[in-house]
Amino acid sequence: MLSRILRSRSALRQFSRTYAARGDVSLTSLDEANVATIQKQAPNRVETWAKSQKPRREAMTGPRFEQKDLTAQPAPYAAIELIAEEPIRYISNHIAVCDGESLGYGQGHPKVFINLDKPEAVPCTYCGTRYALDSHKAIIESS
Repeated sequence: MLSRILRSRSALRQFSRTYAARGDVSLTSLDEANVATIQKQAPNRVETWAKSQKPRREAMTGPRFEQKDLTAQPAPYAAIELIAEEPIRYISNHIAVCDGESLGYGQGHPKVFINLDKPEAVPCTYCGTRYALDSHKAIIESS
């Protein structure tokens, strides 16, 4: 009877949450290292970057992720940080055109027209490349 109950996913999740919350489960040094690794979203990003995204420590729970050495798993960099390193592209027209080809990725994305009337860097909704009007350069770089 007990084995049949423990086989169901919801019961196993509840079982693991209960005993982890009570402190009955002790962590080894390897597990403590894994917990520190799990808490980071990516090697270059600590917290989440979208409202719908769960923190990694909450998303990677349950029987599917039990006894996994996550230090051996691939950990790609978060694209949001890599895109932020790209310099702002200053142009003289009031409307920027982005098709994703300027980044050198080959396939690109659908062509987007971006209004640059406000004195701020405006990102492309597809690739995140930031554009700004050339006459607003001093205002943007001072802030």
